[in-house]
Amino acid sequence: MSKKIFVGNLSFKIRGKELREAFEEFGEIEDSTVILDRNTRRSKGFGFVTFVNDADADKAVAEMNEKELEGRALTVNEAKPREEKSINL
Repeated sequence: MSKKIFVGNLSFKIRGKELREAFEEFGEIEDSTVILDRNTRRSKGFGFVTFVNDADADKAVAEMNEKELEGRALTVNEAKPREEKSINL
């Protein structure tokens, strides 16, 4: 079963490839994504890494939370399910 982790406080220069490279030492990665603003296509400063193995994801969270990458201390934790946005008409 795969596990997705949230990675926040990313440098705006980081893209999916660099995010994957920063975390691949912890285990096999299914997917890595940096979230981009849909209008400007600039990074929003956070992303997600999905590990094939739960234990690898847990190790990555333990070792990478508050670790510096590109001059910024990362915030790393287990991703929470996306909340549905309610639309008020």
